[in-house]
Amino acid sequence: MPPIAARTRDERGQALVELAIVMPVLAALLLGILQFGIAFNHYLSLTDAVRAGARTAAVSRHLGAGAAVSATKSAVEDATSDITLTDSQVTVTSTWTQGSQVIVTATYPYSISIFGLPVKAGNLTSTTKERVE
Repeated sequence: MPPIAARTRDERGQALVELAIVMPVLAALLLGILQFGIAFNHYLSLTDAVRAGARTAAVSRHLGAGAAVSATKSAVEDATSDITLTDSQVTVTSTWTQGSQVIVTATYPYSISIFGLPVKAGNLTSTTKERVE
C-alpha cells in the first residue's frame, strides 16, 4: 500500500467529482432555457392569433356588433396552433363605426418551472389595434 502522502496526491476520480458538482447547474440552466423558449413560443403564437382576430374584426362591421365580436373571438381561437384559448381569454372593444378602432386583447397563462419548482408564472397578454373599415 502506498504511503498516505502518495494517496492524497492521487487525482483519479477528479473529473467525476467535478462533473457531479457542475452537472446539476448545467441541467438547471438547460431546462430554464427550454422553458423560456416554450413560453416565448406561446407568446408569439398568441400575438399572431390576436393580429388575425383584429384583421377579422376590422372587416366585420357589416355583421353587427354581436356577430362581429363572435367572429373575432372565433378567428383568434382558430389562429392558435399550440395553445388553447377560450372566449373568456379574448376581449374585443369597438364602437363598430367606420374609421374607429377595434382593440383585440388575449391573455394566456404561463409557468416556468425547473425541476418542478416554479420560477415564474403569470399571464402572457397581447393587444392589437386596427381601424374598422
